[in-house]
Order: sequence, then C-alpha cells, then structure tokens
Amino acid sequence: MAAEDPSVSGVSGRYATALFELARDEQSVDQVRADLDKFEAMLNESADLKRLVRSPVFAADVQLKALTAVLDKAGIAGTSAKFLKVLTANRRLFAVADVIRAYRALVAKFKGEATAEVTVAEQLSDKNLDALKAALKSVTGKDVALNVKVDPSIIGGLVVKLGSRMVDSSLRTKLNSIKNVMKEAG
Repeated sequence: MAAEDPSVSGVSGRYATALFELARDEQSVDQVRADLDKFEAMLNESADLKRLVRSPVFAADVQLKALTAVLDKAGIAGTSAKFLKVLTANRRLFAVADVIRAYRALVAKFKGEATAEVTVAEQLSDKNLDALKAALKSVTGKDVALNVKVDPSIIGGLVVKLGSRMVDSSLRTKLNSIKNVMKEAG
C-alpha cells in the first residue's frame, strides 16, 4: 500500500504502514488517528516536548521515560502509546510528524477520503468550513478532511492544496501580482 502512495514513503512511510495495518487488524484505525492527532497538537503547543522529540542528545531510555509520562498524562494508551514507544526505542521519534502525516494519508485512502491543506489569514467559522468542505467534495467526489493552518501573512483569502492541485486566492499573492505588473509597465 505504501508504494502506491507517493506521500507515504521512506522510514516514516514504513512505520506508518505498519501502524495502519496493525490498527486496521485491531479495528482501531479511528482511535489511533485521534491519539496521534492529540499527540501532534501537544507537540505543536510545547517547545519542551518538541525538543525531547527532535534532539539527539537525549538517550533512548531518558526519552522513553519522559515520553511515557507525557502519554500517561495525556491519556494516550493502547496501540498508539506502544507505537510511539517503539519509535522512541528505535531512535526514530524525530520522524513522528512525518509518520503521523503518512498515517493520515493511509487512513484517508482506506476510507475513500481526500485531505486538503488549507491556509487562511484567520480562523474560519464552522459555517465557512462546512461550505469549503462541500465545495471541495463537489470537485473531488470524495469526503474531504481539512488540515487548516492560520497564517496572518497571507492577509486575506485562502490557499488550498488538494493532492497535486493548489489554488491560491490569498490577498498577498494578488498584491504581488499587481506589483509585478506595475514594475513591468513602469
């Protein structure tokens, strides 16, 4: 399965594929995805956790002990916790973000979903998110999961990446286009 999807390759793809196959066999695909989403959110919010995950200076046993405490406190258990501990024991915890991304791609393919990366200037309301999902579903014919990232530097509008397609309707891009046209004319 990993070889069929170019976004699921390398070390992270192999780990994600193994986790996905195990979760599928245990019928815990959604639970594992929820646990990994929770861990990723914690990772994004905590500089200390990021340092623990990425820094090679921590010995595997120290990293494992700290990770176990974090997982226990977060309520992440079962297959997800065991998997993260295996990553740690194998000195591959630094790749956890790529593994999570690859796992999501495998789950989406399994469920017949598509995933869109959406960048917005400010958080969208639920009504706007639903409208965006509906518009993307009409284009793809699949349910679309959104990974929304807020980036105020785009000023307004949004940037949508869906597979190999990208639509950039950000105000920043439009202003840059106008600037370039004015340079050429001037």
